[in-house]
Amino acid sequence: QVQLVESGGGAVQSGGSLRLSCAASRYSGSCMGWFRQAPGKEREGVAAMGRGGSTSYADSVKGRFTISKDNAARTLYLQMNSLKPEDTAMYYCAARFVCGGNVKLDPGQYAYWGQGTQVTVSS
Repeated sequence: QVQLVESGGGAVQSGGSLRLSCAASRYSGSCMGWFRQAPGKEREGVAAMGRGGSTSYADSVKGRFTISKDNAARTLYLQMNSLKPEDTAMYYCAARFVCGGNVKLDPGQYAYWGQGTQVTVSS
């Protein structure tokens, strides 16, 4: 059973930074991503990685967020800078069962999910 455990969420002021971590166990694939869901809104893709380290970002976070992965530690990261109140959401780590094609930001392409970590940005 694949397990994904997120950490690093918290409350920050606008303009601040946070780094989220996702520790993966029993998963050796390359295709993982970060998603978020705000109250009353659909879950959306934030950033994802594919084979060869390729990445994809939502337009709303480009230039502010950076996704990275430590393969030895089997940990996925999301560095979030210049945070805005609209970034407030529950953030989830996810992994694909089959890794192929372009990097996906569609939550429906991901089979394994963590429990989430809350990020709250105040103005």
